Amino acid sequence: MKLWAGLLAGVALAGFGAAAFAQNTPPPAPAPGAQRPAAQAPGQAAPTAPPAGSPARPAPFGDGPWTVQASDVRLTVEVVTKGLDHPWGMAFLPNGDLLVTERPGRLRVVRSGVLDPKPIEGLPAMYVTGISGFTDLLLDPNFATNRLIYFSYSKAAPDTPAGTSPAQTDATLVVARARWDGGYQLADVREIFVADAWYGKPPLPAKCCGQGPASGSFGGRLAIDGQGKLLITSGDRNFGEKVQDPSNHFGKILRINLDGTVPSDNPFVGRAGYKPEIWSIGHRNQLGLFYDAPTGKLWESEYGPRGGDEINVITKGGNYGWIDVTQGMHYNGEAAKKGTRGVAGFIDPVWAFPPSGNPGNVAIYRGALFPSWTGDLLLANMSRPPSLVRAKIGPDGQIVAMERLLENLNQRLRDVRVGPDGAIYVLTDETAGAILKITPAPAPPPAAPAAPR
Repeated sequence: MKLWAGLLAGVALAGFGAAAFAQNTPPPAPAPGAQRPAAQAPGQAAPTAPPAGSPARPAPFGDGPWTVQASDVRLTVEVVTKGLDHPWGMAFLPNGDLLVTERPGRLRVVRSGVLDPKPIEGLPAMYVTGISGFTDLLLDPNFATNRLIYFSYSKAAPDTPAGTSPAQTDATLVVARARWDGGYQLADVREIFVADAWYGKPPLPAKCCGQGPASGSFGGRLAIDGQGKLLITSGDRNFGEKVQDPSNHFGKILRINLDGTVPSDNPFVGRAGYKPEIWSIGHRNQLGLFYDAPTGKLWESEYGPRGGDEINVITKGGNYGWIDVTQGMHYNGEAAKKGTRGVAGFIDPVWAFPPSGNPGNVAIYRGALFPSWTGDLLLANMSRPPSLVRAKIGPDGQIVAMERLLENLNQRLRDVRVGPDGAIYVLTDETAGAILKITPAPAPPPAAPAAPR
């Protein structure tokens, strides 16, 4: 509580960022956001969150509910459902049910809070290895009448022989559209976008800076903007030298019509040497994307190298610096060749985490259950320690305060969404993954009067 209040009073954010994210040790038990078991009925054992410092990839963590003390409100955290295999993205259906992607290549539906044991069939073949596979999905704005959904995934090159190792395969990011009637089969499945970011088949070109394997950094988050256009994050595939080249889709945010064609108002339409789908450039691995309708801002979270994970507000035609500018350090220890921030021609992040916070998806809270959180940024965070980050946005659009929640659950948090009911929903990216629901906790009962003496 003091930490949040002190930040609002003007405590330096740089120091807070270092204190909050630089330590790779568990927080003390009574810190804000630590888990506290909810009150239970007489004779019922109280569920407890795992202790801080338990293994990074824990076993199933109990059934809850838990009570969490945030800076200004007590929260109830419930488990909606378990049994998901590395869930990555979710979308709310008109009746409140949920569609969920599992990274290994399955589409699941949660009906009335219960995970349907039968996956939805009809998905295309996917390239699944490392952290690639089935990523995000969203509903068409007119889903109630046209039943269309959009989803992103990684795909191997069409000429890849069956049985070829993923390490010997070119792959790229794809967005497809399908019709779903609520049953167990997709219909009218077709690709509407294939990124010009094919990469992975040996022999690979020499790369600088100790970058990671070709099987990573696909991006794959989706959003729809105020004009009804589809926005797509396309990661750099750990080939950062490609990112500042506008003739490809490596390390870009892309914008297309819902049928896959290119909007005429995209910033580089008709410009020689530029892919017309490009909306912004200079990204590494954008694992979060959210369009905030009331402000018209497009928020993005981005996984950096060693440190330098970012939260950005994306502007039309903007260049966000990668691989030439980053506040992180390359994996071989080199610094960015053009600097860390304030470099002419590049847009600085709203926030950079020193070191990595391993950000997942991002959202802006606009629900009714937490009035004091209206306009706050929510970030699913996967490490140091895993947590749900809540950030207060100031009048100038900058982050002025930040707190971490759920960290003692010790679960990698991949996705965060605000439900139509105003609750906050979080996906845990684990082999035994779950959906969590966060609501205001009931007021505690009044203390019993003191016995007369």
